Amino acid sequence: MTALTSAGTAPTRRDRPLSKQNITKTVLGGYLPLLITTLVVFLPLAWMILSSLKTPGEIVTTQLKVLPQNPTMQNYVDAATTVPFARFFLNSVIVTSIASVIKCTLAVVTAYALVFIRFPFKRAIFLLILVALMVPPQVSVLPNYVLIAGLGGLNTYWGIILPGLGTAFGTFLLRQHFLTLPASILESAEIDGANHWTRLWKIVFPISVPTIATVALVTIVTEWNDYIWPLIVIDNPQMMTLPVGLTLLANSDSGSQAWGILMAGAVIVIIPILIIFAALQRYIVAGLTQGSVTG
Repeated sequence: MTALTSAGTAPTRRDRPLSKQNITKTVLGGYLPLLITTLVVFLPLAWMILSSLKTPGEIVTTQLKVLPQNPTMQNYVDAATTVPFARFFLNSVIVTSIASVIKCTLAVVTAYALVFIRFPFKRAIFLLILVALMVPPQVSVLPNYVLIAGLGGLNTYWGIILPGLGTAFGTFLLRQHFLTLPASILESAEIDGANHWTRLWKIVFPISVPTIATVALVTIVTEWNDYIWPLIVIDNPQMMTLPVGLTLLANSDSGSQAWGILMAGAVIVIIPILIIFAALQRYIVAGLTQGSVTG
């Protein structure tokens, strides 16, 4: 006997989960766009990695060669010896680590204050943060350069880090998440005598790890890949970060054999970010959706 639907009628072939029409919709509307998007992101990365293992004759050729015929690590050796890549890597690690820790800490503290502390002009301050999200960062390049140059911050770590310490995106995202936290938990802690600092780091922080990890990941990627500002304030090769160092590497040799070296340098730049993304990616979806669901 044919099973009835909730309306009391037998399901048609179109309503069946494994019908041809439903499978076609699933493939064309779901899997196909996902596959295309994955290929658009993955293929350039794959081509870059494969090209870094090729000889110059395999890269600059009229005959397309996808896989390297004789894989070699010589491009990585040449990239490391042509410019001080170890120094570039150290500079990027120092700048990214310090800037990310400070920016995430400021975002957590600011968002907590905007949600759980009463003070005058709180709404006006939040509106200013929203305005900061709409202002292109290129607008502040000239004022920041004048300020940093006047303070003697050219070719210094703090000169790279200081202008970007404000994080409107992180503050906004964390504020939206903190608004969803049950007030009863914090009220109970307040009754027990916990001050704001204790409530922040003992209660709010542990239950907000996914959102904070999302902010941390976005901040780390932004700082690691930052190019314009370090390029403006740094002209000493010993203080350059990796993205700026790639420019120095490109200028050191403009011949056809430089393509493999440039690809190797780009792989060195992107691999650490891929590792960090793989370690934190499980927090991304949870962190971005927590602020949109109220309890």
